[in-house]
Amino acid sequence: MVRDAYFVCVSCDGDLPREWYVSHNRRLKAMRLAIALLDTGVYQPSSATNIRIRTMAERLAIHPPSDTTCRMVRTLIRYGR
Repeated sequence: MVRDAYFVCVSCDGDLPREWYVSHNRRLKAMRLAIALLDTGVYQPSSATNIRIRTMAERLAIHPPSDTTCRMVRTLIRYGR
């Protein structure tokens, strides 16, 4: 029964517009990067430069984030305090 419910949820995802997936993946990437930066002692948004964020992305083996994602990382660090 639970398996059938899972199948239904997966099949309904095809109806979501591409923009939703793009923004969702951007948020996930920003959260991963913000957590990694916090774990390494970057607690101030001003310390989280684009270069530092992109270097962390390279260490985590994920694609370099865009400027928009870098801004989102700084916002998460700011409001996570």
